Amino acid sequence: MTKSLPEPRDFGLPPSLAEMEAIAYQELTHIPEELRRHCVGLAVRLEDFAHDDVLADMGIESPFDLMGLYQGIPLTRQSTHDIRHQPDMVFLYRRAILDYWCEGADDLRAVIRHVLIHEIGHHFGFSDADMHRIERDGDRD
Repeated sequence: MTKSLPEPRDFGLPPSLAEMEAIAYQELTHIPEELRRHCVGLAVRLEDFAHDDVLADMGIESPFDLMGLYQGIPLTRQSTHDIRHQPDMVFLYRRAILDYWCEGADDLRAVIRHVLIHEIGHHFGFSDADMHRIERDGDRD
């Protein structure tokens, strides 16, 4: 008996940087309130890949291995004496996210939301366990 292969998913055209940025800002409204209420002034920026110097600093060989990055001073380390030259930012790396999405079964919006929650969690100094709990609890709403 021959086992039939599942039908391939139809991915269509991948979203552009601008389209994916719009999705990311829409998904910000769907992250759990526990995180969202503290995101005032947080910027989201989309790039195809992380810059080579970022990858080198993090010891990451393949740009496909980094889907997002928080850049800024985590709230747990901020001081009233800090001079802020730029807003805190979450970078989302489009090609790495699309690659991960194509390899899995999750909806693209769910993948983007997951990366946002993880990176925003770094902004608050949350542990990975905290972020998984927040994401799991948010799925129940």
